[in-house]
Amino acid sequence: MPRKSRLTRGDALFFNNVKRSLFATIRLDVPISTIDPSGLREPASAIVPRVSLDFATKRLRATTVAIDDPGDLAHFLTPERATAFLRRGEGFVTLGEVARFETDSPDAADVWWSEVSAHIDHDSELPGAWGTGPLAVGSFAFDPDRSRVRSVLIVPETIIGRRSGQAWMTRISEGRLSLDLPAMGEPVAPPENVRLTPDGLSGPDWVDIVAEAVERIRAHEISKVVLARSLRAVTDGPIDPRHVLRRLLRAYPMAWNYLVDGMVGATPELLVRRDRTLITSRVLAGTVSLDPGHTDPLRRAEQLAGSGKDIAEHEFAVASVAKALEPYCAAMNVPEAPSVLTLPNVMHLATDITGVVEPDISSLALAGALHPSAAVCGTPTFFAGEVIAELESMDRGRYAGPVGWVDSDGDGEWAIALRGGFVNPAHPEEIRLFAGAGIVADSDPQAELAETEAKFKPMLQALGLA
Repeated sequence: MPRKSRLTRGDALFFNNVKRSLFATIRLDVPISTIDPSGLREPASAIVPRVSLDFATKRLRATTVAIDDPGDLAHFLTPERATAFLRRGEGFVTLGEVARFETDSPDAADVWWSEVSAHIDHDSELPGAWGTGPLAVGSFAFDPDRSRVRSVLIVPETIIGRRSGQAWMTRISEGRLSLDLPAMGEPVAPPENVRLTPDGLSGPDWVDIVAEAVERIRAHEISKVVLARSLRAVTDGPIDPRHVLRRLLRAYPMAWNYLVDGMVGATPELLVRRDRTLITSRVLAGTVSLDPGHTDPLRRAEQLAGSGKDIAEHEFAVASVAKALEPYCAAMNVPEAPSVLTLPNVMHLATDITGVVEPDISSLALAGALHPSAAVCGTPTFFAGEVIAELESMDRGRYAGPVGWVDSDGDGEWAIALRGGFVNPAHPEEIRLFAGAGIVADSDPQAELAETEAKFKPMLQALGLA
């Protein structure tokens, strides 16, 4: 059964034209300027800038085999065209690219992946094993209408993974590929002479915009807004994101550690996970910093759980996720009260929302429906987004956007790209770091600045700056 999409009729007509053009063409890069988008609404005019496929003469082949435990998966990563999505020793790394789709829309990417996966013949030694087999890895912009950074969905050539004690490898190609396990990547050098340089608003200037946001909230223009700030780290040579990822994996194994097309980080927030018809979304909002050795964790947890400001911030985020998921769920469970999630650097109020969905709604479609939630944008969403665009004075790029994977059955995991940074291939000696805080009526601007400092800590540690 074809998976449902949230595209408009105009978008659907556009994709039908694009499919006839692209899928009948052998390995062409097709810029949007060569496609007639007449009849489309404006936001869809840049949906398909580039795609390389060959479905006219042959189908793609995928083979999945069980393998002995390969050890540290991150050691297989190569310097280029490699991705990772790892947590608690499980997940996968990928090598190479069979196809890449750059877009402004998770919906467009979902349609594209549905078409690609329909042209893959898959042989597996692990039929039915969740998360194995052909998949696509993606990273999406927070606000594509205002960002110069494109979203991307990548179909890898090789996937090496481990889950529930079972390791596997999947190879995807147009022909036959060796099923020998790839060699480990070469040693990764740490960055040299790392230093921070100004980027965006200074700390005092950011405090000022938080104060402005609080005034607007108290004037009932909005209920909540999430404001972010950025730092820029510069080194004497190219930054290898694999080094950053390995440091994060050691320090934050319980986080979803990601590396996708220059984005690298360790996020604690799961946007959505789909396992057949069961979905889970972890909402994190409401935060206190944690200084191991100097703070009583139990006391800090009690303070967080009893904070009216943090509870209000959390309730906005929970309500936005539940509202976004409701149209897709036959049943949904929203806990009455949050728990406290403890990480090495911070504590969060956390709520795990679960639900049952139809099997034709993919994890990527659900991620598109959920983004942006109040946890990274605000309430109401549209007006909070306008305030962000006005006050932040920066391009978030893919920070706080969905990052994760979707397989050929529509299952997958999408986290929110937090606690991370972006290495621009045009300037590989630089990495932009991001952190944000949820602002509500009772927010103290100085306390919110301190919260962002705590959230920068994982990446600063990974770069040797903390």
